Amino acid sequence: MNKLLDVAEYMHLVGRSARSAARVIARASTASKNAALLEIAATIEKREAHILEENAADVRDAKKADLTPALIDRLTLTPKSVAAMAEGLRQIAQLPDPVGAIDGMRTRPSGIQVGKMRVPLGVIGIIYESRPNVTADAAGLCLKSGNAVILRGGSEAARSNQAIAGCIDAGLKAAKLPETAVQVIETTDRAAVGEMITRPEYIDVIIPRGGKGLIERIAADAKVPVIKHLDGNCHVYVDEHADLDKSVRIADNAKTRRYGVCGAMESLLVHEARIHDVLPRIAKIFADKGVEMRGCERSRSALAAFDVKAASEEDWATEYLAPIVSIKVVADLDAAITHIEQYGSHHTDSIVTEHWSHAQRFLREVDSASVMVNASTQFADGFEYGLGAEIGISTDKLHARGPVGLEGLTTQKYVVLGDGSVRA
Repeated sequence: MNKLLDVAEYMHLVGRSARSAARVIARASTASKNAALLEIAATIEKREAHILEENAADVRDAKKADLTPALIDRLTLTPKSVAAMAEGLRQIAQLPDPVGAIDGMRTRPSGIQVGKMRVPLGVIGIIYESRPNVTADAAGLCLKSGNAVILRGGSEAARSNQAIAGCIDAGLKAAKLPETAVQVIETTDRAAVGEMITRPEYIDVIIPRGGKGLIERIAADAKVPVIKHLDGNCHVYVDEHADLDKSVRIADNAKTRRYGVCGAMESLLVHEARIHDVLPRIAKIFADKGVEMRGCERSRSALAAFDVKAASEEDWATEYLAPIVSIKVVADLDAAITHIEQYGSHHTDSIVTEHWSHAQRFLREVDSASVMVNASTQFADGFEYGLGAEIGISTDKLHARGPVGLEGLTTQKYVVLGDGSVRA
């Protein structure tokens, strides 16, 4: 950042540069975009030692600042995670290019042909915390989808992000694409975020990735459209007609595979007919793995042999992102759906059942971005959905919902083909 500029002037310069680059990158060939992605990947590998050195400095400062262990874990890079960044970019290069694809072309009675062409959104602003790998992932997805992007990472990862930014610049330059197509904000001044979210003349959409407080602030103050999810209070409902082994396996994986992801199960709902066979087996696994259980009165009674604390009203609505789970016994499918609607966050919810009509009702009536049958909620991931990668998960209904991959970073415009056609 030029020290002669204040934050507002700097962000105006970044915004104008991004808007100009967006026009170039939108019409860039698939070959050029893929060449840039592959060169960025190669440069990340070549500069691994420098990236890790800068990251180590960030981690030292984070520890001195007494940041939480979870945040430090997300901040820390390793040779394996650096290699994963490079591999992720190569995978994005292998994905089909969505830009220019035409869907639904049909001939109208007038003789014209009407369809929709997929086009970039323009300039995307991404505001994120802790994870330096987001810098590479987001740059790659935005580049492949023909968008310019402005990336504002957390101050705790400033050195790491700038080291990765240098690799991105090198890749764009080698592919003869504008280096301003991907800009990583150099200032750690929080005023930069305020500038990003209030400048629709420069930025077409904001995607925040971070804690609930950050996302709530951005959603409240933004004058630019926001693609977001506030939290992931995900549920697994074990139905009266559930298979016992499937129930245990799914509940275990949904909670304990990884605790700190937004697709982790936070609340387990169990039909009252299954409290004596399903609940004890699941509780035994949770107890063995050190998962704190907080239950309703009926679940605590059924699990008297275990240390199950009384759940509060707040527990039902909490995204723990930790080895804690709330457990509730429900009377039937209707009660489960009502509970999810009242307390859930519309992220990901799953039913375990062998009853076809119950499964279909759950799919239709649960209003979440991902609704599952006989599957762990931790499948809520762009890679698992075949998107190759994702820039985040949206619980909004407009413009994208669920994992946001390349297609979610584009929009559509109508295209009309005629042959001297005129309207009567």
